[in-house]
Amino acid sequence: MFTDRRTFLTQLSALASAALVMPSAAAQNNNRNQRRKTIAFLGTEFRTHSHAQHFLDRLALGYGWRGGWQEPRLEIASIYIGQFPKQGDLAKQRVERYKLKAFPSIADALTLGTGKLAVDGVVIIAEHGDYPNNDRGQKLYPRYEWFKECVKVFESSGHGVPVFNDKHLSTTWERCAEMVADSKRLKFPFFAGSSLPVTRRMPAIDMPHNVPLKESVCVAYGGVDSYDIHALETAQCMSERRKGGEVGIRSVHALRGAAMWQKLAGTDREITRRLMVSALTRSHNLPVDSGYYNGKITVDWAQQVFPDAIAYFIEHLDGFRTTMFLVNIRDFNYAGWRTDTNEVVSCQMYLPMPTHGSSTADFFHPLCRHIEDTVITGKVPYPVERTLLTSGMTLAAVESLHRGQVLVETPQMKVRYKVGPQSTFWRD
Repeated sequence: MFTDRRTFLTQLSALASAALVMPSAAAQNNNRNQRRKTIAFLGTEFRTHSHAQHFLDRLALGYGWRGGWQEPRLEIASIYIGQFPKQGDLAKQRVERYKLKAFPSIADALTLGTGKLAVDGVVIIAEHGDYPNNDRGQKLYPRYEWFKECVKVFESSGHGVPVFNDKHLSTTWERCAEMVADSKRLKFPFFAGSSLPVTRRMPAIDMPHNVPLKESVCVAYGGVDSYDIHALETAQCMSERRKGGEVGIRSVHALRGAAMWQKLAGTDREITRRLMVSALTRSHNLPVDSGYYNGKITVDWAQQVFPDAIAYFIEHLDGFRTTMFLVNIRDFNYAGWRTDTNEVVSCQMYLPMPTHGSSTADFFHPLCRHIEDTVITGKVPYPVERTLLTSGMTLAAVESLHRGQVLVETPQMKVRYKVGPQSTFWRD
């Protein structure tokens, strides 16, 4: 009870001030109930510039985003480490630095040793490490095997959680298709692929939806069954926006050197040649000091400078074409042809190498952002069918080269899907 007016007003003022700085009981309860969602992080090896190192550091420390620093939006509840290389291993140091709980098996990492699923998402980074090659030269990373371990936990627990799988799905079409089918059967969000579709673009363009696009070309660099999927996703994230959406592919023909240049010189490849030149002009490191440059980028110039180039000539079921060139440059460049305007749409998709002036490799930032969004919202930024198809393109190209550069029919790759109106790359 207040004894006088002055005491009343003084105490009322104090109560009002407290109300301004202290949340209500309901708000305090809501804050306590709002925890960061948790993930199990599965990585093959942790070395400087390995994919597992890149993803783990960003998900644990944060990353640059839209001119500021983004604190982690997920909590790494557990980690499973596949290998410990003799040279340059960072696993122990990272576990101690981030105070992580390492588990001896994938099942334990997902269940936190309880026997039942105990995390809100799973991140599979099965890239890099000492794994064998098969007779086709494919590195047998355990993406499929690790994914299936997760599926076992989901099945025994009665529900699944969002899963991100880095790059390819697997090394056979049957396994790739099975992984996607598992996600559909158990109804958990499945997000997969590489950083190229979501990184910065120069200029910052996107292909409009439902345009009559006729052909896509990517000119990039790297090896077969490694960086080729980066290049294929560079093209596919644009191609899938064409009128009618994606319908699947009919065949893949991988060629190298003289045989490739001969096919490109065909009378039916005028548009491909036009798009190749357009994509090359987006590169930031063309070897114009090669001795063949006379002030103009042409296909003839490219043939002189890149005589051993590799190309994948891909025919889609609706007559659409994708052509990917691997040459001796250091970036990823796209060009596509719109038949309604006769316009060539082109850009570079930014992938600076850590050894080329960038120690932070910020092209991983937007992909980490999308991983967080997928776990937090339960929604994927694009259909997993994109990665299923680009994995299939890669597999068929490997098979084509293995058989002596023959055309490979792909009746099993009748993959139909459409994308929504949202853009998924990094607009800064």
